[in-house]
Amino acid sequence: MKTGLKLATALLAGCAISAAVMQGVHAQATAPAFTVVEIDVFDPEGFQAFAKRNAAGVATAGGRFLALRGRIASSEGTPPKGVALIAWDSLEQAIEYFNSPTFRELIPLRDKSARVRLFHVEGLTK
Repeated sequence: MKTGLKLATALLAGCAISAAVMQGVHAQATAPAFTVVEIDVFDPEGFQAFAKRNAAGVATAGGRFLALRGRIASSEGTPPKGVALIAWDSLEQAIEYFNSPTFRELIPLRDKSARVRLFHVEGLTK
């Protein structure tokens, strides 16, 4: 009976360890993503109103601003007037936010105050 109990305990411990390892492997396999936004503002007040609401939406959706309209240096070509860089846990998370009703309702406000070029880039796996 003691041998059976030891075997069952070892089997359960092995399953628990395997589950933890698989979860770690899965977490490493999810690549982060980044949204790059080139911004040319022509109505600063209007853009500020858009930016505040968008920042709240990005945060709620799990995004994190890494850069926002900082200094821009170009090694080749003409740089945009402004840039925003947003980090996401996955490409799907980024696409989901920018297709959401929350963001869609902000597009007219944004378009009245700035021209943008917006794209998403999947990074290397973690």
